[in-house]
Amino acid sequence: MAHDHSHHAHAHTANKRVLAVSFAVIASFMLVEAIGGWLTHSLALLSDAGHMFSDAFSLGVALLAFKLGEKATTLQKTFGYKRFEILTAAFNGISLMVIAVLIFYEAADRFRHPPEIATTGMLVISLVGLLVNIFVAWYMLRGSDTDGNINMRGAYLHVLSDLFGSLGAVAAAILMMAFGWQWADPLASILVAALVGRSGWQVFRKTLNILMEGAPENIDTGELLAIIQETDGVLSVHDLHVWTITSNVHVLSCHIVVDGRLSVAEAEQIVYRIEHTLAHENIRHTTIQTESSKHPHEDSVLCSIGEPSIDPHDHQHHH
Repeated sequence: MAHDHSHHAHAHTANKRVLAVSFAVIASFMLVEAIGGWLTHSLALLSDAGHMFSDAFSLGVALLAFKLGEKATTLQKTFGYKRFEILTAAFNGISLMVIAVLIFYEAADRFRHPPEIATTGMLVISLVGLLVNIFVAWYMLRGSDTDGNINMRGAYLHVLSDLFGSLGAVAAAILMMAFGWQWADPLASILVAALVGRSGWQVFRKTLNILMEGAPENIDTGELLAIIQETDGVLSVHDLHVWTITSNVHVLSCHIVVDGRLSVAEAEQIVYRIEHTLAHENIRHTTIQTESSKHPHEDSVLCSIGEPSIDPHDHQHHH
């Protein structure tokens, strides 16, 4: 467990460093691309610059989320500010979808009224933007946890979709220079918007599951239940809950029924064995209540939270 904590701390530090460097690079080039898009009248460049602004803002907020997540827990916030990371990821997902809608709207108008575009300038700026995004995406993929940490995942998808935006701008510039196809600029924007919207939806869907306290997508709840049920000394399990606090911090709580003749120390040993096994299943925090068969409870594993009963010891409301 100590090794796991050390690895988590190292990954946390690496994520913050990668976000800080990526923010500086993206924010700097965003200004270049915005000015270039305005001068060349290219929607592909302007939409990519707008997306890069969203990238820079999202990277900055993601970095803030990591900093807030380090704040100590209190009696009022017993899990600290770790959920802020999930709220940030949700914001990233929503902003990506909003950007996609705005690009679609502007592109539709460009099809009807295509402006004159300085294709040479557009090509040069979009090529530089493509190189910048390739570097940042590679740097984030190599130096941070873009798979396990949903906050980093949202930031990475922002950059990756921006990379496709730059690629679309390059392709549009070449097509306009070679064939005079003015519609290539809004078409490239629409293709990029589709990718941006899809990425945003994926991130938002995952964060929504966490905020709704659904079971983690990468953990088999049935397998966790089987581990608890098969532990020597456990007669039955009920009131099982599995949810996520923030990236890679999964929590489980349940009630287990044991032989009422066991001593407190013997019951604790059963709980300890369960906690030790669940730790290998990436459950970092467990709360297990032991009960005897004489304690009133339902046989159902799951608990439907309803109106509170008058008697605090009455579990008849659990169904």
